[in-house]
Amino acid sequence: MTRPLQRVLGAAGLLRWRTYSCHGACVSPRQPVHGEAKRNGRPEGLGARLAAGPTLRDFLRDAGPAHGAFHHPAEAEEDPAPYLGTSTLAEGNRKVYLETYGCQMNVSDTEIAWSILQRSGYLRTRRLEDVRYFPILPETQGGREKAEQTVWKRLRHLTALKSKRLPSQAPLRIGVLGCMAERLKEEILHRERLVDIVAGPDAYRDLPRLLAVAESGQQAANILLSLDETYADILPVHGGVSAISAFVSIQRGCDNMCSYCIVPFTRGRERSRPVASILREVQMLSDQGVREVTLLGQNVNSYRDTSEAQFSSAAPPTCLSSGFSTVYKAKRGGLRFAHLLERVSEIDPEMRIRFTSPHPKDFPDEVLRLIRERPNICRQLHLPVQSGSTLRAPWGVSLSSDFIAGFCGETEEDHQQTVSLLREVRYSAGFLFAYSMRQKTRAFHRLEDDVPAEVKQQRLAELIAVFREEAAQVNAAALGSTQLVLVEGPSKRSDSELCGRSDGNIKVIFPNVEIEDGTNPGTRVRAQLGDYVSVKIISANSQTLKGVPLGRTTLRESASAC
Repeated sequence: MTRPLQRVLGAAGLLRWRTYSCHGACVSPRQPVHGEAKRNGRPEGLGARLAAGPTLRDFLRDAGPAHGAFHHPAEAEEDPAPYLGTSTLAEGNRKVYLETYGCQMNVSDTEIAWSILQRSGYLRTRRLEDVRYFPILPETQGGREKAEQTVWKRLRHLTALKSKRLPSQAPLRIGVLGCMAERLKEEILHRERLVDIVAGPDAYRDLPRLLAVAESGQQAANILLSLDETYADILPVHGGVSAISAFVSIQRGCDNMCSYCIVPFTRGRERSRPVASILREVQMLSDQGVREVTLLGQNVNSYRDTSEAQFSSAAPPTCLSSGFSTVYKAKRGGLRFAHLLERVSEIDPEMRIRFTSPHPKDFPDEVLRLIRERPNICRQLHLPVQSGSTLRAPWGVSLSSDFIAGFCGETEEDHQQTVSLLREVRYSAGFLFAYSMRQKTRAFHRLEDDVPAEVKQQRLAELIAVFREEAAQVNAAALGSTQLVLVEGPSKRSDSELCGRSDGNIKVIFPNVEIEDGTNPGTRVRAQLGDYVSVKIISANSQTLKGVPLGRTTLRESASAC
């Protein structure tokens, strides 16, 4: 049995083909008999040597004698890749348990990583006792230390389980993927020695090799960042809790360089996935019955597809919103986010489209126009404020945001301005955290983390209290209104109630009873997962709306009735 061919550059600059036997000896495909090297006592010419050399048939497995035909016997199998041993490829040794922490981007990364592993023959399991490989995708962005500490605790727990593995069981291999893997490689691998595999966010294609290396008992790592990796050719395997919604990554990395944020250093420079690749994935999701897609990027406003030459003059440079500045020059050309959003919204009129996160510094008016015109683009925006005093709030749009309490140098006056912003804007949803400094960031190198921990916690508590107070008033304003709700499934508290989300991304709970079927007049049905239901709101608090179902409908019918 021969091994894969290798090309060797000969002394004369010609490419020679060699194969290697199972014993490693070099064997030429067609060796001339003694005396063929010279003709009439003179060195053989190039044409003669080529004529006497191997032909295409020498390189075709099992080439038949007639007309150059060949076939592959059913029982024949190709040799495995050199770094994959037979034990690695055995059916029982390929079970993977994936666990994800943190942001939506990590959820998207999990789906990409699983698609790559699935292509390589790995199986996914939900049973921890069956697992062989345990990759974790943790959160390590912004100033959020709590999620990172949760991951450290989980790793120590898994290491304890690993040490208790029975001799009859295959050894457990633990991995850390994503941002935390890139940022804390040395600590994860060497100081704590808790994991076998470390893969950064641009190294998921390398996971099969890393797992194979780990099989030999070695630690394996790849944290190299890329300037062009977007996984555009990888169709993620979507399989979240809700089969009706999905995240679609449209760009990777970030160029904003916010002083508190680690993302540009852990996910690399900003690059956009081609429009065609995104449209293909959204169409696939629509065909699978997904009813809501969220387009993901660190700053979707700066999306710019330059994958084809004709896109180079497609758009003028991005203009900054009033009051914002940047250290980067305006980027010219490419298909921009407004173009992508419009194309995505055309795929399925009954599929809701969301996106996160847009940065307020370069929010285009064209996107607001599309939100106004397209019923399936949700009127909800997540704008990351962090802290501040003013915001240009768009019309009729539900707003959510991120807030950090106690950033470097924050005074009591600064804090009170953030409080006033919460009261003025009245966010419907918020993510609030006490600041914790991250290595590699601009704040780490140039600023001092000078706000005491107890002050951070006091300010955070005040922000949370004010946010809940204002969110309760925002939701109370919906009393008596009719909301279009996409059903996500039973309520967590009772199977007699259903739960879904409004266009503004507010949770809505209503009784699971028979309702009028607006899509089939004269019939009554119970709402199912993925149905649109008109719900009249009768009560509200800071997080949830409750109502009475009026009937099943469609997104287009609901829009035409408004």
